[in-house]
Parts: sequence; C-alpha cells; structure tokens
Amino acid sequence: MPPDTMLTDAAPPVPVWSRDVTLVPGADLWVLGYGSLMWNPGFPFVTQARAMLYGYHRRFCIASFRYRGTPERPGLVLGLDAGGCCRGIAFQVAADRVPAVMDYLWEREMFTRAYRPRMLTLRLDEGGERRVSACAFVVDRQHGQYCGCLDDTAMAHRIAECVGERGPNVEYLANTVEHLERLGIHDRRLSKLLAAVRRLTGGSGIPA
Repeated sequence: MPPDTMLTDAAPPVPVWSRDVTLVPGADLWVLGYGSLMWNPGFPFVTQARAMLYGYHRRFCIASFRYRGTPERPGLVLGLDAGGCCRGIAFQVAADRVPAVMDYLWEREMFTRAYRPRMLTLRLDEGGERRVSACAFVVDRQHGQYCGCLDDTAMAHRIAECVGERGPNVEYLANTVEHLERLGIHDRRLSKLLAAVRRLTGGSGIPA
C-alpha cells in the first residue's frame, strides 16, 4: 500500500474548549444564560429552567468593539463579575449534542477570550433544592476589555452613545431587562441603568 494511503491510528483533533473546561464524557451539559443567551441561545437544548448562581453578579463590564460598539467608541456587554448572586436561565444540552454546542459557544463567546469559562454550581428553581454543575462565562478581570471600574453614570453614557454591528447598545440592555421581567426576575440595577440611558436618548433608545 502506498505511504499516502496507509491507515493510521491518529487521534482526532482536540476540541479547543477542552483546554478551558473538563466535561464528563457521555453526560448531558447545563449552560447558564445571564445575558443574550437567555433569549437567543442559538443551540438545541432538552429543557430550560430558572436558576440562581451565588458568588457572581451580572454586570456591564466588558468593552464591545464589534457587536455593540466600535474600536473608536466601544460599547458594553454583560459579564459575570465576582460577588453577589445572579438569576438566569439554565439550559440542559443532550449528551450527543454537547461537542457541537460547545464548539458553537466557543465561537460565539470566546473569540477575544474576555471570558473565563467555569463549571459552577447552580440552584434550579424547580420547587426544590436541585443543584447542577453548569458551564458559565465569567469575565476575565485581567483582560484588556474588562471595564468593571465604571460607575453607573459612566455605564449609562457609554451605552447611550454606542452602536455596533448588531445595533444600538441600549437594545442589548433593553432586551436583557425585558427578558428578565418576563421571567419574573427584577434586576433593580439594570432597570435603573436602562431608565438612565433612556433619559439620555430622549426615550428613543437611539443614540443622540
């Protein structure tokens, strides 16, 4: 048999996400959505449930140079920052879909590596105390896009002024607040931030 047609026992390529998280082979996977993943997961799932994560809170703490801003006028997107707690949506992914879903999530969320993926414990809101381990995207505080030092006034002005490939930054904020309210989750800080942005934009949500 010619050398170029010989069969080999070469292992398949190692998925890029396997360098960041370790999963149980052949098991279902839970993924936490706390921002746009809540209303636009983009991947197939078996079920979803409201969930509580302790030790982290939802915050506009990542600069967006593309989707909600530009390099000249970077917008802000959400990350999980240290401290407090966060309610969101947990999505259960069937075991046979996990590799493809992880590939999709790394392409969507990790192209600048502003997040540090972690397997964290969630408490599901199912009338009990069920806990699951879920993949969550925590902000990397050492990354150049981290903006956790901004106060509420600075965040409001930034969000009010910026537009990216996916539209005005305020749309991202408004979608988050709207979806949380539909779920019966009232995030007072985000609601207050949205009100401040709308005052700056005259209530239109379009940067002046």
